[in-house]
Amino acid sequence: MADTMDHASVIRAGARIDGLIRRTPTFRATVPTAHGDIPVIFKLEFLQYGGSFKVRGSLNALLHAEEEGRLAEAGVVIASGGNAAIGAAWASRLRGVTCTVVVPTTAPDIKIEKLRALGADVRTVGDRYAEAAAYAAELAESSNALALHAYDLPDIVAGAGTVALEVQDDIPEPVTYVVAVGGGGLLSGIVAGSRDDDAIVGVEPRGAATLHTAVAARRPVDIDIDSIAGDSLGATQIGSIAWATVSARPVESLVVDDSALLDARTLLWEEFRIVVEHGTAAALAAIITGELAPPSDRPLCVVLCGANTALTSY
Repeated sequence: MADTMDHASVIRAGARIDGLIRRTPTFRATVPTAHGDIPVIFKLEFLQYGGSFKVRGSLNALLHAEEEGRLAEAGVVIASGGNAAIGAAWASRLRGVTCTVVVPTTAPDIKIEKLRALGADVRTVGDRYAEAAAYAAELAESSNALALHAYDLPDIVAGAGTVALEVQDDIPEPVTYVVAVGGGGLLSGIVAGSRDDDAIVGVEPRGAATLHTAVAARRPVDIDIDSIAGDSLGATQIGSIAWATVSARPVESLVVDDSALLDARTLLWEEFRIVVEHGTAAALAAIITGELAPPSDRPLCVVLCGANTALTSY
């Protein structure tokens, strides 16, 4: 089993990327739910460079590689359905290195367009993330490029965990984080970056439930993706770092139907004029459906982690 992500790694990541990324805000709001109107805290991470939290991990990985002399002329290679690739391309442009991105055929056009605008070399391979990842691994080895992973690399996870460090600066009391889960990089990073008295809830679409399936089987297992959120939560197995990290600390795992994702996205737009991806909406969906009852001793902190979506998809 992979090592768990530790808090010290998140602190080091925060020091590396400080001043190079956006310090995204939090704000308190009230949302209608099956339990009545309840207060929540939104972490507006979709305002991050590249439109999602992913740039935190990519930039941390590149800076760490620079420190150790591991960043070669060949630049970086990553396989991703979209957001991780956008984060890698943004970080690569900032550091002045090339970025080759391998995407499955299911990657949305809006993300492909953004990748090309960032200067990435985009290659389309297979119709599943696993196929794109296998090609990317071969390419990185043959070219001596730095291989990045969408969610299962220590530097990537540590960078994602810096979201929790910012929340702690804004919110002095313990919180219950509510986090959408794909491969588990953001979830495990927040687990590592959070305080001991914070609670963590991971939420997934029923048709893309890598964590929930692993919890039931007591080990990571492959799944088939059947969800409208597959473009952003399209991992077919929970990451090894995520599994090790959440196995070492209690994390609640919930699933929601695709219809709840649509309702949550609509609520965010109608009430707050916030536009997010289907996958991002999973975190709020668990609350408005009543799947997650609000705790009495701490506020719910909903991480809105990505907004690379088309307005016409509403």
